[in-house]
Amino acid sequence: LKVLRATAVRTTNPILEGIKLSAKEDSLTLTATDLEISIEKTIQADVKVPGEIVVPGKVFADFVKKLSNEQIELSLCEGNTLRIKYTDSEDYMLEDISFKAKKGDTVAFIGSTGSGKSTLINLVPRFYDVTSGEILIDDINVKDYNLKTLHEKIGYVPQKAVIFNDSIMNNILYGDAGKKLTKEMGIEASKIAQADDFITKMEKEYNSHIASGGTNVSGGQKQRISIARAIARKPEFYIFDDSFSALDYKTDYILRKALKESTSDVTSLIVAQRIGTIKDADLIVVLDNGKCVGMGTHKELLKSCEVYKEIAYSQLSKEELENA
Repeated sequence: LKVLRATAVRTTNPILEGIKLSAKEDSLTLTATDLEISIEKTIQADVKVPGEIVVPGKVFADFVKKLSNEQIELSLCEGNTLRIKYTDSEDYMLEDISFKAKKGDTVAFIGSTGSGKSTLINLVPRFYDVTSGEILIDDINVKDYNLKTLHEKIGYVPQKAVIFNDSIMNNILYGDAGKKLTKEMGIEASKIAQADDFITKMEKEYNSHIASGGTNVSGGQKQRISIARAIARKPEFYIFDDSFSALDYKTDYILRKALKESTSDVTSLIVAQRIGTIKDADLIVVLDNGKCVGMGTHKELLKSCEVYKEIAYSQLSKEELENA
């Protein structure tokens, strides 16, 4: 994987679709349930023209992260739903970022909220496209891949674990990337993801029912099921977008160790807030306001990058960092 001078402005593509709308004389009520969110908001809005509404972006902070006061556009669609997108913006979300990852490498990304970590890794599966620069996989620009082929190379675990109203096994085997996945492969993936232990304690084990959104399991259990799903695909790349945040430190460490041992030839991209999750990465990229302010190993960055040092010392003691 090569990311060469990647620069991206805020996308003008739809960022949310299918949100139910009901209108009163002076307000709108938005209800989002299809995105594993259950939120209802009544807001004030200006109607620019029939079928188009513009409101401050901060109204949707519960729907979309990293919005402040910039304007976003709501377009009325069929079926009384909305399509929400940013209006044209020249603000750079990411600017002039380059790095390389060899087969089997673990590359981690850290920085404050809104620094561009998720935006950067989401350029790889083309959830967004770079405005300039290139993202290369096997020296081929990701824009030149068929999207289905590109996505079959990737095991993606989002910030919010996606869980379906089905059995645990079917949740793990969902999204097979064109491969015929077996129950044995699902169990193997669960063991690597440290999910087998709690699953086998359930009454029906892997046939146990799990509710939509995983409301009948804990946050850490949802994340482990979602990680097992990515592992079962046997991808060329893992993308973990803050996917270990609900795990305790011990489970986090054991899972990452098992993953490295069992999939040593797979490249991993990890976004994390915790230093403990990324300190063993082959390369750590430190982001601040969409720019790379540091790049190197944990020990190198402790010596050379003030932003990384600030994050590290806010989480761990000096002794813990020196012995890491």
